[in-house]
Amino acid sequence: MFDFANQVVLITGASGNLGGAIARSFEQAQAHLALVDRSEDRLRQEFPELADSPDHYLATCADMTQETDVRAAIGGVIERFGRIDVLINAIGGYRAGQPVHETPLETWDFMLNLNARSLFVISQAVAPHMLAQKHGKIVNVSARAALSGGAKMAAYSISKSAVVRLTESMAAELKDDGINVNCILPGTIDTPQNREATPDADFDRWVKPEAMADVILFLASDLARAITGAAVPVYGRS
Repeated sequence: MFDFANQVVLITGASGNLGGAIARSFEQAQAHLALVDRSEDRLRQEFPELADSPDHYLATCADMTQETDVRAAIGGVIERFGRIDVLINAIGGYRAGQPVHETPLETWDFMLNLNARSLFVISQAVAPHMLAQKHGKIVNVSARAALSGGAKMAAYSISKSAVVRLTESMAAELKDDGINVNCILPGTIDTPQNREATPDADFDRWVKPEAMADVILFLASDLARAITGAAVPVYGRS
């Protein structure tokens, strides 16, 4: 359905459940993949068919919240391909379970760093390359929890709200330079970890990673050329 032949697609958090599904969908759409994760071994294990391919690139980034590490990883992608056409920020995570007055500062810092600072640093490193080529698509992964605060999940909710605000700000700043910036708001994602955490839930109501990947491919395609600054709900039936 989608054709990304000859386009370079950079995906962060590529060895995760969602990142892996996104990468495989773009691979089927004939994209040149640049996959970024903390562990090259994990990337090679997840994508053995891509590891030594001249059409793809597995990039190790020791810490995606640190400017030096991120710019080194992005530099490797540019050295290999000369450009980045699509950036998918799939890196992120969840930590919750305590009210605000009992939440450790470490949890606050972890959530803001993983979900918001990483996106900020990575986007800063990639945007100048897209500006130079006068085109690009950026799709960020926020969450349904970004829309309102909930009990015992303040740090997570706030970190994902920051993703929406960054998306809107970048969209306003880059829209006149041929760059579209959008994000998705997943509901509960059907992953092994979520099934283990809530074994009595109705898994059929959750959104599948592959379905989320379809929405991301749409937003990264020319079909979505008139959409920028959007936060798209992807809830399944949850």
